[in-house]
Amino acid sequence: MIAGRALSTASVMFHTAVAEKLGLSPTEHKAVELLDRLGPLTAGELAAHSGLTAASATALIDRLERKKFAKRTPHPRDRRSVLVRVVPKRVNSVSAQLSTWVEALNEIFDSYDDEQLETILGFLDQAARRQRELTNKLTDSA
Repeated sequence: MIAGRALSTASVMFHTAVAEKLGLSPTEHKAVELLDRLGPLTAGELAAHSGLTAASATALIDRLERKKFAKRTPHPRDRRSVLVRVVPKRVNSVSAQLSTWVEALNEIFDSYDDEQLETILGFLDQAARRQRELTNKLTDSA
């Protein structure tokens, strides 16, 4: 349990420092990560994936547009809706900040065999899923 708490704290502090280097808040930084990883999303989808309310997600998208990290584009299948997508050039600046961490992770991965990595990845997937569920419960009750 202590190792999990230490990892969580280190992760939050690291991503906070990366966000500050990019002129983003931690929430903005993670929203850019969601959009980059999942592809273009509607405001409602971003809200669902992040645990934010719809109003908070809309305000977040406004800030990301002002900072030129995201842009709204017409939804190709729903004329009443828009998609939010990352600005590739700006996402590259995020990737550059994370490259050293990715290299460090690759070194760690290399010290485990495939079976061990499957176990670790299974744990991480389950932990992330449960944390998202708890986030949704917290934000639904707010």
